[in-house]
Amino acid sequence: MTEVQEKLPIVSPSREDNREHASVCIIGAGPSGMVAVKALKDQGVAFDCFEKGSDIGGIWRFNNDNGMSSAYRTLHINSSKWNMQFADFPMPEDFPDFGHHSDVLRYFEAYVAEFDLRKHITFNTEVKDVKPIDDGAWAVTLSSGETRVYQAVLVANGHHWNPRLPSFPGDFNGKEMHSHYYKVPEDFEGKNVLIVGIGNSSCDIAIDLCRIAENVYISTRRSAHVIPKYLFGKPADLWATPAMDAYTPLWVKRLFIKALVYLTVGNQEKYGLPRPDHKILSEHPTVSEELLSYIGHGRVKIKPDIKQLSGGEVEFVDDSRAAIDTIIYATGYQITFPFMDSEMLGLKDNRISLYRNVVHPGLPNLYFIGLLQPLGAIMPLAEMQSKWIAKVFSGECGLPSKEAMTDEIRKYHKNMKKRYVTSHRHTIQVDFWDYFYQIKREMQAGKRRPKKHQLTGKTA
Repeated sequence: MTEVQEKLPIVSPSREDNREHASVCIIGAGPSGMVAVKALKDQGVAFDCFEKGSDIGGIWRFNNDNGMSSAYRTLHINSSKWNMQFADFPMPEDFPDFGHHSDVLRYFEAYVAEFDLRKHITFNTEVKDVKPIDDGAWAVTLSSGETRVYQAVLVANGHHWNPRLPSFPGDFNGKEMHSHYYKVPEDFEGKNVLIVGIGNSSCDIAIDLCRIAENVYISTRRSAHVIPKYLFGKPADLWATPAMDAYTPLWVKRLFIKALVYLTVGNQEKYGLPRPDHKILSEHPTVSEELLSYIGHGRVKIKPDIKQLSGGEVEFVDDSRAAIDTIIYATGYQITFPFMDSEMLGLKDNRISLYRNVVHPGLPNLYFIGLLQPLGAIMPLAEMQSKWIAKVFSGECGLPSKEAMTDEIRKYHKNMKKRYVTSHRHTIQVDFWDYFYQIKREMQAGKRRPKKHQLTGKTA
């Protein structure tokens, strides 16, 4: 398969009218798809955007009819509004520091209205299949049965929707579910609930349930460094300034954050949460303002890893046991693209080898938006990714050679392995400002590179 050369003619068999043929297919109209729509629109690149559900918002639309939202009724953001807002659309003054999911959706709807993006999105249309064809083009089959041909595909379907479930010895005769399907606490009133995992969703659900359930337990293999949302009255993520995040050695960042957290909440072991077996920033941060307090109050009880399931009880590796009615697995997600062949993508160990988490070096004209897990919010980074690739499409930027991209990917994975604990959860991690400036530098360097990926099919 060869790279698309400049002025490659492409004809979509799906278009019967006299409109110009779209060059790009955008999959999804969540936060990542929305910013991709705006970026391509701003660059005058012709595109189609398909959304499985009936409206925008992705996971931030509670009970989204696309069936992929993991939002629960009490969900609030863990990144402050200043680090979540888009560059050209500030958060409104009445938006709280850490907004509710309804606040986030309201912001997204205002963004779509401000830039008149809704008319560029085709709703209630699922992308069923995406296959490469000749000369780097792509055949996209829709739920209507129609197949269209595009010069490039932007995948923006999110990565928090396909639950990953662990397996433990024994049998359990209570209810088992993944946190993805948790919505409201009322069904758990008076129950004994075990939550497996100690990430952000686990903590939120535990706090939700401990006010209404009989007992709430959290089972964790490694424990976690719990960072409160506020450090000395300031949102925690605002302490990570661009200079610190992008240019400060990791050991200094660890020392600084550890000191801030200790001075704010003290030793978390005093509350009853065991010391983690890893350094701070070696796992995705667990951010919670209330968890330590509820552990200290005895409303949330910490247990080690599960040894086995025994009917209505769970036995843990310390040989303790607990009667349990419901197990909620807050164990993360599989990175999945049901419309593409996993082997073709090289999807292995919950990751794809992508340059800057965006460009597939082995499959020309295939790009991913929002496929990253930052120490901060995804939205502004997805916006930067979209602006970069839109400039590639319009001819303002070129990409590095395949060899250069592959070499950089190897370095990225080597650094990931060195820094983070081995886990399915830590395959697409980035530091917010460090990554932000990486993409900014890509746009600057791209102006000096050969423009091999420019698309025709631009709008007037």
